Amino acid sequence: MAHGDWLAPDADVLGVALVVPRRGPAGIFGPACEFCAQLAADEVNADGGVLGRALRLVPVDGGAPPERVADEVEALVSAGIVHGVTGWHISSVRQAVAPRIAHRVPYVYTALYEGGENSAGVFLTSETPDGQLRPAMRLLAAERRISRWYVVGNDYVWPRRTARAARHYAREGGGRIVGADFLPLGCDDFAGPLRRIEQRAADAVLLLLVGSDAVRFNRAFAAAGLDHAALRLSTLMDENMLLASGPEATRGLSATGGFFAALATADTLDFQGRYTARFGLDAPSPSALGESCYEGVLLLAALVSRAGSVAVPAIEGAAPEVSYQGARGELRLRGRHVRQRIYLAEADGLDFVVTADLDAWS
Repeated sequence: MAHGDWLAPDADVLGVALVVPRRGPAGIFGPACEFCAQLAADEVNADGGVLGRALRLVPVDGGAPPERVADEVEALVSAGIVHGVTGWHISSVRQAVAPRIAHRVPYVYTALYEGGENSAGVFLTSETPDGQLRPAMRLLAAERRISRWYVVGNDYVWPRRTARAARHYAREGGGRIVGADFLPLGCDDFAGPLRRIEQRAADAVLLLLVGSDAVRFNRAFAAAGLDHAALRLSTLMDENMLLASGPEATRGLSATGGFFAALATADTLDFQGRYTARFGLDAPSPSALGESCYEGVLLLAALVSRAGSVAVPAIEGAAPEVSYQGARGELRLRGRHVRQRIYLAEADGLDFVVTADLDAWS
C-alpha cells in the first residue's frame, strides 16, 4: 500500500520520513532504529511538539534499492506528507535521496559514513573516518604493534572510501594495507578473503561489512582459527551484531564509535532506562545504530524549532546556534556535522568494554 493511501497532509502534524532498513544486511539494525526514533518522537511530543505541531514518523524501508527509496521519499515530500527526513541507512541510499529532497526539506543523516557530504539541508550526527578510524588505527599501531592490515568490506562507497583513507592512516603508524576484498551486500562466502588474510600474515583486519554480512564473517573468521592470529577492528559493530555473532566469534574484536551502552554515563543510563520502560526488557539493544536515530529525531526537531520554520534556508541560518540533549549529553553542530567524542571498545563475549577515549589519538 502506498503511503498516500493512508496518510494526507495535516496542518497540525509535522511529518518526518524515518528511513531505516527493514531488509538486507542492515535489516538487523531496523527494529532498534525504529524503536529509538519513536522514543524520541514521543518525548518531543510530550514536550509540546515542534512549532506547536505533533511530530509523526512515516516509515520508509531504507533497505530497498537506493533509487526506489529516493522515489518514495520524494513522493512523500512532494505530497506534503513529510517536512523532514532522518534515519540510519547506507551511503548509497543517502547519495540517491539527498539530491532529490535536501534543498526542499531538512535531512538529518544518522549513519557513520565516509565523509565529504556538504549539501545544503543535510545535517549529520555520526562518525567519519578521520575522527573515528584514524585515532583507533594510531592507538593499535602504538600499543598493539599492528602494522599489517587487511581490509574486508562491502562493495559500495562507504567501505571503498574508508579503505582509501585507511591506507594513509596505516602509513602514519608505520604500517601498510597488505590486501583488500570488497564483497557484494548479502555475501556469505568468505573463503577467499580468509585464505588471503592468512597468506599475507595480517596482524589485523579492518572490517567494513554491514550488519548480517559482518556477523557471518565473524563466525567464519573464528571457525578458521584466525581469531588467534589477527585482531579485527570495525567502525560498524554494535551489541546486536555481537549477539548474532555468538560469544565464540568475538575474540579479538574491537569497535570504534561515539556511543556504546558500556559507557554507563548518567545520560546513557537514563536513555537506556527510558528505552526499556517504553519497549520492555525483550526489545533489541538500542545500541549505537538505534541511538543515532534517537538523535536524528531530536536534532531535526531542534533545527526546525530554532529556525521557526521547515524552510531549508532558515534552518541553515539557525544551525550554528542549535544544540540538543541526547544519550551522549549535550551536542552541537560544527558546520553540518555534530561534534562528538569517539571511543574504542573491545568485545567481551556478547558485550563491549570501553578501553580508550580516542581524543588523545586524534
